[in-house]
Amino acid sequence: MRILKKIVGLLLILLVIAQFFQPGKNEGEVTALEPFIAEVAPSNEVHQILKTACFDCHSNTTKYPWYSRITPVNYWMAHHVEEGKEELNFSDWASYSLKRKEHKMKEVWEEVEKGKMPIKSYTWTHTDAKLTQEQIQQVIDWAKDAQTKYQQQLAN
Repeated sequence: MRILKKIVGLLLILLVIAQFFQPGKNEGEVTALEPFIAEVAPSNEVHQILKTACFDCHSNTTKYPWYSRITPVNYWMAHHVEEGKEELNFSDWASYSLKRKEHKMKEVWEEVEKGKMPIKSYTWTHTDAKLTQEQIQQVIDWAKDAQTKYQQQLAN
């Protein structure tokens, strides 16, 4: 029993010390999203869906909840944001080639249609990011329309 108390005490001390070490935050300028919004012209409804369900992990601007200051949760969140931005970063949209933009819009509607996006671990804590069937269809329709426009540009 004594050894268990020592182990628990040591783990508690390590947890407190770990709170002093935080990963970098993804706090870029919201204006970096303007080229993307201007180019793909989502409706107000789709724009709101993107803000609520996509931009935290797929842009250079993340709104952090209070629990993001707790280690190890903060490292887990930082990893998710890093992975999300590697796959698709709406803040970097202007630097994407036409072919890449077309491909990314296809991935957007496919992932949303399959229910893979937004990821479940995100919607657990961001219940407003759980998309209704109507919202899913709005995003799919918008992304397919944008993809078609890019395909037409590629064909010219």
